[in-house]
Amino acid sequence: MFLSKPSVYISFFTCGKFLLSSAYLIYSSSVAAGAQSGIEECKYQFAWDRWNCPERALQLSSHGGLRSANRETAFVHAISSAGVMYTLTRNCSLGDFDNCGCDDSRNGQLGGQGWLWGGCSDNVGFGEAISKQFVDALETGQDARAAMNLHNNEAGRKAVKGTMKRTCKCHGVSGSCTTQTCWLQLPEFREVGAHLKEKYHAALKVDLLQGAGNSAAGRGAIADTFRSISTRELVHLEDSPDYCLENKTLGLLGTEGRECLRRGRALGRWERRSCRRLCGDCGLAVEERRAETVSSCNCKFHWCCAVRCEQCRRRVTKYFCSRAERPRGGAAHKPGRKP
Repeated sequence: MFLSKPSVYISFFTCGKFLLSSAYLIYSSSVAAGAQSGIEECKYQFAWDRWNCPERALQLSSHGGLRSANRETAFVHAISSAGVMYTLTRNCSLGDFDNCGCDDSRNGQLGGQGWLWGGCSDNVGFGEAISKQFVDALETGQDARAAMNLHNNEAGRKAVKGTMKRTCKCHGVSGSCTTQTCWLQLPEFREVGAHLKEKYHAALKVDLLQGAGNSAAGRGAIADTFRSISTRELVHLEDSPDYCLENKTLGLLGTEGRECLRRGRALGRWERRSCRRLCGDCGLAVEERRAETVSSCNCKFHWCCAVRCEQCRRRVTKYFCSRAERPRGGAAHKPGRKP
């Protein structure tokens, strides 16, 4: 869908009359920024996984590039679509577009017991509509892969809407909260990424006959199949390869040489498991390496106007996956394990 260099993003958005209109010029920079945020979030969410959102995985236009249809492809489409919608919605709220403002369509209506819609809700309807025209325009095919990509694009947009936060303000005498007015705000994009990461783990595999989509009946069967699946779920057509192993044909580097974490404060779930998942489960040993780092420290402000720092050296320990000689009778890594 999107490449890793912002200057290349827009080259893909040149198909269709919409993309040649004035709307393209107005929104294209926000689309590029949204695509970039999706890529950055992908790299964050998978930093300690065997598949870590490599550059080649981001070249997902159906017009060329990577043609895989596995759950990783599903995630990249969803997070990229979500990033574009999120950024368009946020920029709308910031007043970057003359034709867009708050969503006050429900203001004054009863939202629930004791509260009314009011205030300035982020206009996700605007972000959804514009991002759909940009992102979905990439899929010009009618085969199962195109249907999968469109489905996952929509799942990304649903993730943005599904993680919106309700913010309320109390009204009443002497600070009481007799009634409330509430509006919807975008969450941190990190929450959208975490939501889609959970959807990635629960992604549904769709089994279609080979060659489906080559006829009108086949295309109808594809459409019926995808319509039966909730657009809140990610879908894929193929199993993932074994990311433990290097595969030059697929552009996979394997996990040998990857860094993992063993110690540290406030490690997340995937960070705590990284050495086992990247090294141990892939038949690799964990190698401990000591290194010296140099960083600025004890900085002081001197009048006027300079900041002077000392250079502090610190010994750190890092851990890497390395090939170790397998002990006699030891079990080798078995390909095909869940990534």
